[in-house]
Amino acid sequence: MITHAISERARFLGYDISVNHCNNQLTRGRRTINGGIALRIPKTFVEERSRLYMRKGKPFQRYERVHDSDYSIMSRYQSEYRGFVQYYRLADNLNWLDKLRWTMQSSLLKTLANKFKSTVAKMARKYRANVMTVYGPRKCLEVVVTRKGKKPLIARFGGIPLKKDERVKIQDQQLARPRLGSTELLQRLLAETCEGCGSNENIEVHHIRRLADLNKKGRKKKPDWVKLMAARRRKTLVLCRICHNNIHAGRPLRNKTE
Repeated sequence: MITHAISERARFLGYDISVNHCNNQLTRGRRTINGGIALRIPKTFVEERSRLYMRKGKPFQRYERVHDSDYSIMSRYQSEYRGFVQYYRLADNLNWLDKLRWTMQSSLLKTLANKFKSTVAKMARKYRANVMTVYGPRKCLEVVVTRKGKKPLIARFGGIPLKKDERVKIQDQQLARPRLGSTELLQRLLAETCEGCGSNENIEVHHIRRLADLNKKGRKKKPDWVKLMAARRRKTLVLCRICHNNIHAGRPLRNKTE
């Protein structure tokens, strides 16, 4: 791409590259900024990524994650957010990602509120915490799972300083994506846990013929189990006998509190 580096920007590997030019900022009587190469986050990046967690212009809960544990939900959101921050650690305007963090955090809290039939404010008070970083303490959301004889499992969202670091070593962490196939179904069956209410009694498997049946257009509102299977692209659900009977009777799945 051929462009004027001062008045325009070139897009390369997701970065906007330009040359700094400012005659007003002086250091010891010299213009130290002019001529320096600038790496910046594109204006459209934050908007495009924010739309993944929004509906009708507002943060929205992710239905496909409602039936996961609060630890898994928060870990998933954090892994996605951490990936964005890690990739743009060299950007001069890294602080622009704070808007994306707020959108993702609002979506996370709404997902947890939907899961526990509560409010966003109660979820924020329940999971709020502080984490110490090299730049001082930072606010975050935290889930702690205690284990006998082992260190507790901790999942956090946020708490990552948005500070540019030219010497950073990028450490990509692979997202934990659900597997499709018999192995993944076997693991869910061996867990002997209902994916609807969390019960461990009378575990059964609900099947559908094809995924296209989940996306049929109609006026009737789709039940939660249809949204769950469509979002995860699975033709099976491991359920207890009560939740399984509820599906065939046209009733909603039980909540974990039931």
